Amino acid sequence: MKIGCVVMAAGNAARFGENKLHHTVEGKSLILRALEAVPSDQVSPIVVVTQYPEIVELAKEFSFTPIINAHPEWGQSHSLKLGLRAVEDCDAALFQVADQPLLRRETVEQLLNLYRHSPASIAALSHDGVKGNPCIFPARFFDELLALEGDCGGRAVRRNHEEDVIMLEVAKEELWDVDTQESLKQIKK
Repeated sequence: MKIGCVVMAAGNAARFGENKLHHTVEGKSLILRALEAVPSDQVSPIVVVTQYPEIVELAKEFSFTPIINAHPEWGQSHSLKLGLRAVEDCDAALFQVADQPLLRRETVEQLLNLYRHSPASIAALSHDGVKGNPCIFPARFFDELLALEGDCGGRAVRRNHEEDVIMLEVAKEELWDVDTQESLKQIKK
Protein backbone atom coordinates (compact mmCIF):
# COMPACT_ATOMS: atom_id res chain seq x y z
CA MET A 1 0.00 0.00 0.00
CA LYS A 2 1.46 3.33 -1.08
CA ILE A 3 0.66 6.26 1.22
CA GLY A 4 1.77 9.75 0.28
CA CYS A 5 2.14 12.59 2.76
CA VAL A 6 1.17 16.24 2.34
CA VAL A 7 2.47 18.70 4.93
CA MET A 8 0.34 21.84 4.83
CA ALA A 9 2.59 24.84 5.55
CA ALA A 10 1.33 27.62 3.28
CA GLY A 11 -1.21 29.60 5.29
CA ASN A 12 -1.06 33.35 5.75
CA ALA A 13 -1.63 32.99 9.52
CA ALA A 14 -3.95 36.01 9.50
CA ARG A 15 -5.16 35.36 13.05
CA PHE A 16 -1.57 35.02 14.27
CA GLY A 17 -0.48 38.20 12.49
CA GLU A 18 2.71 36.88 10.85
CA ASN A 19 4.35 33.66 9.68
CA LYS A 20 3.91 31.55 12.80
CA LEU A 21 5.90 28.57 11.57
CA HIS A 22 9.30 30.07 12.49
CA HIS A 23 8.21 30.54 16.13
CA THR A 24 9.61 28.00 18.55
CA VAL A 25 8.33 25.59 21.17
CA GLU A 26 11.01 24.03 23.36
CA GLY A 27 13.76 25.42 21.14
CA LYS A 28 12.47 24.13 17.80
CA SER A 29 10.44 25.99 15.20
CA LEU A 30 6.90 24.82 14.49
CA ILE A 31 7.86 23.83 10.94
CA LEU A 32 10.90 21.86 12.10
CA ARG A 33 8.76 20.03 14.66
CA ALA A 34 6.17 19.28 11.95
CA LEU A 35 8.72 17.86 9.53
CA GLU A 36 10.33 15.77 12.26
CA ALA A 37 6.89 14.27 13.04
CA VAL A 38 6.57 12.83 9.51
CA PRO A 39 7.39 9.08 9.57
CA SER A 40 9.45 9.33 6.39
CA ASP A 41 10.29 5.64 6.40
CA GLN A 42 6.58 4.78 6.06
CA VAL A 43 5.20 7.31 3.56
CA SER A 44 6.30 8.33 0.08
CA PRO A 45 6.28 10.70 -1.63
CA ILE A 46 6.37 13.45 0.99
CA VAL A 47 5.49 16.96 -0.17
CA VAL A 48 5.50 20.23 1.73
CA VAL A 49 3.12 22.86 0.39
CA THR A 50 4.33 26.35 1.31
CA GLN A 51 4.65 29.93 0.20
CA TYR A 52 7.81 30.55 2.24
CA PRO A 53 11.31 30.24 0.69
CA GLU A 54 12.87 29.24 4.02
CA ILE A 55 10.41 26.32 4.32
CA VAL A 56 11.25 25.26 0.75
CA GLU A 57 14.90 25.02 1.81
CA LEU A 58 14.08 23.15 5.03
CA ALA A 59 11.91 20.66 3.13
CA LYS A 60 14.83 19.99 0.81
CA GLU A 61 17.08 19.34 3.83
CA PHE A 62 14.66 16.56 4.81
CA SER A 63 14.63 15.29 1.19
CA PHE A 64 10.93 16.19 1.01
CA THR A 65 9.54 17.76 -2.15
CA PRO A 66 8.54 21.41 -1.72
CA ILE A 67 5.53 22.66 -3.64
CA ILE A 68 5.08 26.41 -3.96
CA ASN A 69 1.64 27.79 -3.23
CA ALA A 70 1.74 31.12 -5.04
CA HIS A 71 -1.86 31.87 -4.03
CA PRO A 72 -2.34 31.13 -0.32
CA GLU A 73 -5.12 33.72 -0.33
CA TRP A 74 -7.21 31.18 -2.29
CA GLY A 75 -7.62 29.25 0.94
CA GLN A 76 -6.76 25.91 2.44
CA SER A 77 -8.42 23.99 -0.39
CA HIS A 78 -5.83 25.32 -2.83
CA SER A 79 -2.93 24.00 -0.73
CA LEU A 80 -4.73 20.70 -0.32
CA LYS A 81 -5.19 20.37 -4.08
CA LEU A 82 -1.57 21.24 -4.84
CA GLY A 83 -0.39 18.60 -2.40
CA LEU A 84 -2.90 15.96 -3.39
CA ARG A 85 -2.06 16.27 -7.09
CA ALA A 86 1.55 15.45 -6.18
CA VAL A 87 0.55 12.21 -4.43
CA GLU A 88 -2.57 11.23 -6.40
CA ASP A 89 -0.98 8.02 -7.70
CA CYS A 90 -0.94 6.73 -4.11
CA ASP A 91 -3.49 4.46 -2.45
CA ALA A 92 -3.99 7.03 0.30
CA ALA A 93 -2.84 10.47 1.42
CA LEU A 94 -1.78 11.53 4.90
CA PHE A 95 -2.46 15.22 5.49
CA GLN A 96 -0.46 16.82 8.28
CA VAL A 97 -0.66 20.47 9.29
CA ALA A 98 2.48 22.36 10.32
CA ASP A 99 1.11 24.14 13.38
CA GLN A 100 0.64 21.27 15.87
CA PRO A 101 3.94 21.51 17.76
CA LEU A 102 3.19 18.77 20.29
CA LEU A 103 2.30 16.11 17.70
CA ARG A 104 4.67 13.17 18.04
CA ARG A 105 6.10 11.08 15.21
CA GLU A 106 5.12 7.94 17.16
CA THR A 107 1.51 9.08 17.11
CA VAL A 108 1.56 9.55 13.34
CA GLU A 109 3.04 6.04 13.04
CA GLN A 110 0.18 4.68 15.18
CA LEU A 111 -2.32 6.45 12.92
CA LEU A 112 -0.72 4.84 9.86
CA ASN A 113 -0.95 1.41 11.54
CA LEU A 114 -4.62 2.00 12.34
CA TYR A 115 -5.27 2.98 8.74
CA ARG A 116 -3.48 -0.07 7.34
CA HIS A 117 -5.88 -2.30 9.28
CA SER A 118 -8.89 -0.52 7.76
CA PRO A 119 -7.75 0.93 4.42
CA ALA A 120 -11.25 1.80 3.20
CA SER A 121 -11.71 4.20 6.12
CA ILE A 122 -10.69 7.78 6.79
CA ALA A 123 -8.32 7.71 9.78
CA ALA A 124 -7.99 10.70 12.10
CA LEU A 125 -6.64 11.60 15.50
CA SER A 126 -9.13 12.47 18.20
CA HIS A 127 -9.46 13.30 21.86
CA ASP A 128 -12.74 12.74 23.69
CA GLY A 129 -14.56 12.46 20.37
CA VAL A 130 -13.14 15.69 18.95
CA LYS A 131 -11.49 14.85 15.63
CA GLY A 132 -8.28 16.50 14.54
CA ASN A 133 -5.22 16.22 12.36
CA PRO A 134 -3.37 14.45 10.91
CA CYS A 135 -5.88 12.63 8.78
CA ILE A 136 -5.50 9.86 6.18
CA PHE A 137 -7.84 9.65 3.20
CA PRO A 138 -8.03 6.61 0.91
CA ALA A 139 -7.88 7.34 -2.82
CA ARG A 140 -11.64 6.84 -3.17
CA PHE A 141 -12.05 10.30 -1.55
CA PHE A 142 -9.51 12.12 -3.73
CA ASP A 143 -12.06 13.45 -6.23
CA GLU A 144 -14.16 14.89 -3.41
CA LEU A 145 -11.08 16.50 -1.86
CA LEU A 146 -10.10 17.99 -5.22
CA ALA A 147 -13.59 19.51 -5.55
CA LEU A 148 -13.21 21.59 -2.36
CA GLU A 149 -13.16 25.37 -2.74
CA GLY A 150 -12.11 28.33 -0.61
CA ASP A 151 -10.79 28.11 2.93
CA CYS A 152 -12.00 24.62 3.58
CA GLY A 153 -9.99 21.46 4.01
CA GLY A 154 -10.41 17.74 4.47
CA ARG A 155 -12.62 18.24 7.52
CA ALA A 156 -15.53 18.98 5.15
CA VAL A 157 -15.08 15.63 3.39
CA ARG A 158 -14.63 13.83 6.71
CA ARG A 159 -17.93 15.31 7.96
CA ASN A 160 -19.71 14.04 4.83
CA HIS A 161 -18.54 10.50 5.61
CA GLU A 162 -18.73 10.15 9.40
CA GLU A 163 -19.65 6.48 9.01
CA ASP A 164 -16.28 5.89 7.31
CA VAL A 165 -14.13 7.59 9.96
CA ILE A 166 -11.97 5.63 12.38
CA MET A 167 -10.21 7.47 15.18
CA LEU A 168 -7.03 7.11 17.16
CA GLU A 169 -7.47 8.51 20.67
CA VAL A 170 -4.52 10.69 21.72
CA ALA A 171 -3.61 13.15 24.45
CA LYS A 172 -5.39 16.46 23.88
CA GLU A 173 -2.07 18.32 23.73
CA GLU A 174 -1.13 16.59 20.48
CA LEU A 175 -4.16 18.14 18.79
CA TRP A 176 -3.39 21.69 19.97
CA ASP A 177 -2.63 24.01 17.11
CA VAL A 178 -1.18 27.48 16.98
CA ASP A 179 -3.75 29.87 15.54
CA THR A 180 -3.04 32.98 17.61
CA GLN A 181 -0.21 34.50 19.63
CA GLU A 182 -2.19 33.55 22.75
CA SER A 183 -2.47 29.88 21.72
CA LEU A 184 1.31 29.78 21.25
CA LYS A 185 1.80 31.18 24.77
CA GLN A 186 -0.56 28.54 26.18
CA ILE A 187 1.27 25.73 24.42
CA LYS A 188 4.63 27.00 25.70
CA LYS A 189 3.29 26.73 29.26
